[in-house]
Amino acid sequence: MQLYMETTIRLKSSTKEQLDSFKQYKNESHDELVRKIIYLAKMCEKKPELSQKTILEIREARKRIKSGAFYTEIEAKKILGL
Repeated sequence: MQLYMETTIRLKSSTKEQLDSFKQYKNESHDELVRKIIYLAKMCEKKPELSQKTILEIREARKRIKSGAFYTEIEAKKILGL
């Protein structure tokens, strides 16, 4: 069981807007977003040669998700015959 520490972080409204733009789904929490950003920052430090490629792939995937161009888990299983 994960424990959450209640805290407040002051952000400029433009920073919050940018953070919210990273959401992959409507109810994605700010905790999830911050953890994703931390993961990406660590990955960039460990493997900088992959960073640009990864960033481009993430951008493209996010565009596809926002436009609805993806398969649901049920659709993918059906296609794969699972």
